[in-house]
Amino acid sequence: MNLLFLIIIFTALGGVLSVLAASVFLLLSDTVRAKVLPHGVSFATGALLAVAFWGLIPHAIEEVGVAEVQSLSGSIMLGLLMFFILEKLLIWRHCHSGSCEVHGEMDDHSHAHGAHKSAGTMIIIGDSIHNFVDGVLIAAAFLTDVQLGIVTSLAVAAHEIPQEVGDFAILLHSGYSKAKALFYNILASLTTVVGGILAYYSLGDLHDSLPYFLALAASSFIYIAVADLIPTLHKKTDIKTSLQQIALIFAGVGLIILLHGIAHDMHLESPDIAEQVDVEPSPIL
Repeated sequence: MNLLFLIIIFTALGGVLSVLAASVFLLLSDTVRAKVLPHGVSFATGALLAVAFWGLIPHAIEEVGVAEVQSLSGSIMLGLLMFFILEKLLIWRHCHSGSCEVHGEMDDHSHAHGAHKSAGTMIIIGDSIHNFVDGVLIAAAFLTDVQLGIVTSLAVAAHEIPQEVGDFAILLHSGYSKAKALFYNILASLTTVVGGILAYYSLGDLHDSLPYFLALAASSFIYIAVADLIPTLHKKTDIKTSLQQIALIFAGVGLIILLHGIAHDMHLESPDIAEQVDVEPSPIL
């Protein structure tokens, strides 16, 4: 079977399958989902931070080596500033007034609505970048060995499920309908296929840029967690809710670390995968 065809099929499975598995969250009744949603935001906070600090940033550092760590750190910093500017523009777009914060309760609500909407937009952007990188990694594994490619794509799907659940929670919290949340998550997951196809044809060039894609994805996840989700969690300060939030944040961190370890054992994030590829892409049949 043609290698490009396999890469397309399994990158689609690696991205879309995880979204469909996580979409079970949407099947809950409105009442149950309203109770679960705040807990999902707490869980998503931990998951996003863990993906950034335990997975993306260490992998990017391994790729660039010690000599370029400063430039990689600068990329993360610039990414954070870029997402701040992007969110500011999105809030202004939803605000429809010169200075929302000084126009009373209605404009406060408009400003808050804009902030929630911007969090949803940014999670879609960040997830698209992350999925693109996953596609590159899956294609690199297939170009090394077909069996390794299949295992890697399945590991990507398993690794993404808890993060996709968190993404659904963030999108619903941001005011998206169930249908729109599912549509945009599936759309973002298809960038896995784009990454796989581009890697098939130009893996060498993409491999040089891969650490900076990872850094950009990490900065988006860090910004969303710290600037958008954590302030939301601080709105409830009673002891019981605070302890639940802390427990769920650590649960999100722990699950990502556990799945990351499993994926690492399956060579999902081996920094040598792309370097081992020395074969030319096979022609399309």
